[in-house]
Amino acid sequence: MADRDQPFVVLASIGRLHIVAIAAMGTFTFGWLFTGHYPWMLAVICALDWFLVNLLNRVVDLPEDRVNQITGTDFVGRYRRPIIVLGFAVLLVSLMVVHRLSPALTPWRVAYHGLGFAYNWPLVPGKRRIKQLYFWKNTASALGFMITVFAYPLASLGWPMNAPRFPPGIAWATVLYTAAFFMLFELSYEVIYDLRDAEGDRMADVRTYAVVHGERGAVRIIDALLTASMACLVVGYAAGSVPWRLFIMVVAPLLQLVIYKRALRRGITAKDCIGLTWLGAGLLVSYHLWIVAGLPGVELG
Repeated sequence: MADRDQPFVVLASIGRLHIVAIAAMGTFTFGWLFTGHYPWMLAVICALDWFLVNLLNRVVDLPEDRVNQITGTDFVGRYRRPIIVLGFAVLLVSLMVVHRLSPALTPWRVAYHGLGFAYNWPLVPGKRRIKQLYFWKNTASALGFMITVFAYPLASLGWPMNAPRFPPGIAWATVLYTAAFFMLFELSYEVIYDLRDAEGDRMADVRTYAVVHGERGAVRIIDALLTASMACLVVGYAAGSVPWRLFIMVVAPLLQLVIYKRALRRGITAKDCIGLTWLGAGLLVSYHLWIVAGLPGVELG
């Protein structure tokens, strides 16, 4: 796929800005829910961390990205070495700067980037990447989201050294139900993306669910993940542990189920995957606009 015609599209693809956006909005949203204030700094740090991991991932994924015709692959191939140098330089500087501002985040950022290195580079036994390992490929990516979206805000409250003080209506049970919902929902994104990338992943010996079980098996897994994610919120709400302002997020997996099924009938494309991710980020933005407008259903307590 040619890179020369649309510079912004190429830049967005290289940094996977759709993934950066949904991760940052997730940190911003759950950070607000768990702390009671808008965590602007955490959202910026999350965005930077996901941008860097995605950028370095593009450098390693060149062979399969060429097969899957991912936008920006030619650019990454031409500037591979400068991208690696710049990425690592920005990471090291950011670790020092953020540590001075919020030392509690440093262990979690180190854990996140350590996971990212093992995902992107052949650091696990057998000189393989986590990305090549069945089950662990998707699980590792979901754990990256759990670290940035949940551990970052909780660390800002003093966890795990101190018990965090949650706003009214939020307890540890709320966090656990919500974390289960989000992880299952995020995993469904991973498998949808794998449907798109099946050809290139098969060539690169990346054992995704779509490669191992075929399209039908992957679709069954996606459906189960989306259903289970909705069930977490339903059960939590019925038990009184999930307040309405969190329960309304059940709309997101329900909407995704409808949209991805429609796309599946003609074949999942890169545009479909990116569109679903931007839709998720947009829903989180709409959620906060609803709050700012003072509309009912999201007040604390």
